[in-house]
Amino acid sequence: MIVRIFRVVAHADKRDVFAEFFTGTALPLVRRQPGLISVTAGLPMPDTPDEFSMVMVWRDVEALKAFAGEDWQRPHVHPDEAGIVKERHLHHYALAAG
Repeated sequence: MIVRIFRVVAHADKRDVFAEFFTGTALPLVRRQPGLISVTAGLPMPDTPDEFSMVMVWRDVEALKAFAGEDWQRPHVHPDEAGIVKERHLHHYALAAG
């Protein structure tokens, strides 16, 4: 299994727009994907008011490719994110056994 950690920094003046997109569009979209084992979403804290995160566990690379395409190691960018995201960070890890 693969752990996929996606972190986004929204433009400060677009924080509320991104929060709505994140909870109303991105999270439901990811939750519907075949091969997704789990997803945990993180909302901003006072010391990082523009940062959002999503920690996903995927069954395998094939499931990730079905979701994000052949270039699955790059952030999957939804068209509604245009102009509201300042930075995207993406990391992958093998899931540690029990």
